[in-house]
Amino acid sequence: MDLPLLKLILQILLAVLGLITIMLVLLHKGRGGGLSDMFGGGVSSSASASGVAERNLNRLTVTMAVLWGASAVGLGIIERFL
Repeated sequence: MDLPLLKLILQILLAVLGLITIMLVLLHKGRGGGLSDMFGGGVSSSASASGVAERNLNRLTVTMAVLWGASAVGLGIIERFL
Protein backbone atom coordinates (compact mmCIF):
# COMPACT_ATOMS: atom_id res chain seq x y z
CA MET A 1 0.00 0.00 0.00
CA ASP A 2 1.22 3.46 -0.89
CA LEU A 3 2.10 5.66 2.11
CA PRO A 4 0.25 8.81 0.91
CA LEU A 5 -2.91 6.70 0.42
CA LEU A 6 -2.53 5.23 3.90
CA LYS A 7 -2.00 8.74 5.29
CA LEU A 8 -5.22 9.93 3.63
CA ILE A 9 -7.17 6.94 4.97
CA LEU A 10 -5.89 7.57 8.50
CA GLN A 11 -6.75 11.28 8.28
CA ILE A 12 -10.31 10.47 7.24
CA LEU A 13 -10.56 7.79 9.92
CA LEU A 14 -9.29 10.24 12.54
CA ALA A 15 -11.91 12.84 11.59
CA VAL A 16 -14.80 10.35 11.49
CA LEU A 17 -13.82 8.66 14.76
CA GLY A 18 -13.43 12.07 16.41
CA LEU A 19 -16.95 13.10 15.42
CA ILE A 20 -18.39 9.75 16.54
CA THR A 21 -16.58 10.03 19.88
CA ILE A 22 -17.93 13.55 20.43
CA MET A 23 -21.48 12.39 19.69
CA LEU A 24 -21.15 9.42 22.03
CA VAL A 25 -19.82 11.58 24.85
CA LEU A 26 -22.73 13.97 24.40
CA LEU A 27 -25.18 11.06 24.70
CA HIS A 28 -24.04 10.29 28.25
CA LYS A 29 -26.29 11.44 31.03
CA GLY A 30 -25.03 14.06 33.42
CA ARG A 31 -23.72 12.98 36.80
CA GLY A 32 -25.02 16.05 38.63
CA GLY A 33 -23.66 19.57 38.78
CA GLY A 34 -21.60 21.36 36.20
CA LEU A 35 -22.62 22.14 32.66
CA SER A 36 -24.98 19.17 32.31
CA ASP A 37 -27.48 20.82 34.68
CA MET A 38 -27.29 24.07 32.75
CA PHE A 39 -28.53 22.35 29.59
CA GLY A 40 -31.34 20.40 31.26
CA GLY A 41 -29.43 17.37 32.48
CA GLY A 42 -30.82 17.66 35.98
CA VAL A 43 -34.44 17.85 34.82
CA SER A 44 -34.40 14.54 32.93
CA SER A 45 -32.78 12.52 35.71
CA SER A 46 -36.03 10.60 36.34
CA ALA A 47 -36.06 9.36 32.74
CA SER A 48 -32.60 7.83 32.90
CA ALA A 49 -31.45 4.97 30.71
CA SER A 50 -31.22 1.43 31.98
CA GLY A 51 -27.98 0.17 33.49
CA VAL A 52 -27.27 -2.13 30.55
CA ALA A 53 -27.75 0.63 27.98
CA GLU A 54 -25.49 2.98 29.93
CA ARG A 55 -22.82 0.29 30.27
CA ASN A 56 -22.95 -0.46 26.54
CA LEU A 57 -22.70 3.26 25.77
CA ASN A 58 -19.65 3.47 28.02
CA ARG A 59 -18.00 0.52 26.26
CA LEU A 60 -18.73 1.96 22.82
CA THR A 61 -17.41 5.38 23.82
CA VAL A 62 -14.18 3.94 25.21
CA THR A 63 -13.73 1.74 22.13
CA MET A 64 -14.16 4.70 19.77
CA ALA A 65 -11.77 6.81 21.85
CA VAL A 66 -9.12 4.07 21.81
CA LEU A 67 -9.51 3.65 18.04
CA TRP A 68 -9.23 7.43 17.63
CA GLY A 69 -6.03 7.44 19.70
CA ALA A 70 -4.60 4.52 17.72
CA SER A 71 -5.31 6.26 14.43
CA ALA A 72 -3.67 9.45 15.74
CA VAL A 73 -0.56 7.49 16.75
CA GLY A 74 -0.53 5.68 13.40
CA LEU A 75 -0.82 8.98 11.56
CA GLY A 76 2.02 10.39 13.65
CA ILE A 77 4.23 7.41 12.82
CA ILE A 78 3.49 7.76 9.10
CA GLU A 79 4.19 11.52 9.25
CA ARG A 80 7.54 10.77 10.86
CA PHE A 81 8.61 8.49 8.02
CA LEU A 82 7.25 10.55 5.10
